[in-house]
Amino acid sequence: MNKVVVVLGPTASGKSALGVELALRFNGEIVSADSMQVYKNMNIGTAKINDQEKKGIRHHLIDILDPSEEFSLADYLDLANKAVKDIVSRNKLPIIVGGTGLYISSFTENIKLSPSKADNEYRSFLNDFAVKNSPYELKQLLRSVDAQSYFKLNENDIKRISRALEIYRAEGKTVDEFNKISKQNPEYDFIKFGLNALNRDLLYTRINQRVDMMMAQGFLSEVISLSSCNISATAYQAIGYKQLFEYLSGSITLHDAVEQIKQESRRYAKRQITWFKKDKSIIWHNIDTNNFEEILNSCSKHMENFLKVCYNRY
Repeated sequence: MNKVVVVLGPTASGKSALGVELALRFNGEIVSADSMQVYKNMNIGTAKINDQEKKGIRHHLIDILDPSEEFSLADYLDLANKAVKDIVSRNKLPIIVGGTGLYISSFTENIKLSPSKADNEYRSFLNDFAVKNSPYELKQLLRSVDAQSYFKLNENDIKRISRALEIYRAEGKTVDEFNKISKQNPEYDFIKFGLNALNRDLLYTRINQRVDMMMAQGFLSEVISLSSCNISATAYQAIGYKQLFEYLSGSITLHDAVEQIKQESRRYAKRQITWFKKDKSIIWHNIDTNNFEEILNSCSKHMENFLKVCYNRY
């Protein structure tokens, strides 16, 4: 069975840098598992890795769509499977790097989404319901039909709440029940490395500093350049972009927008950690008790055993 490495964790934990260094050591290529880095011209706000940081390592599933295009889990699984197969066919090591938990778990569990087609009429009704009432009220519709999704999803995640309601309407099943039916036998052998911080305040400080750095790098200008485009519902939900669009519309101040970006980023990190902690196969490394080199060397030792190879350090 072919081997695949996964590097995951909350935002601002250092996943991209670790993935690149492991790829350099073990002849790998990166497959992104970030739901927003698929979009072109959304660089600063998604903390997209730049050419210098890539260090010559090929990255897949980054900059593949215009912001006007929608992107779904089914799209991701299709493209990620093609990318991994391509990498394996060239005798290289696929390294999946990202923080979108649904993408990672669905790929590693080999979910094959069965044909529960999107019900556009019902989806339109749900979107209108959220606008007329509130995202909170939309989420309440899930409570009695899919309690697991109700407690798992954030009320602002209108897209996934609507999808859960669509699945129940079409299939009479919860999302988890639907996905269990869709699971296939494992296609790859995985090793998963997770980055986290024992001191949550340290992670939150890094997130706040990253947002400040994004603003200094021209995040607002990036959003202004997108304001004349027809942004898809998927892209619009990206943390940071939504808040700065609201600032540009005059509904909030720039200061409040930046504070909301920090707050939503911290909340997102907390949700990411909660999601990943359910997976007991992840080998965790704490960024506040080990430096980058120590984490890299520890992961490398695990990978030597996993791949049955020896990394030449000299």
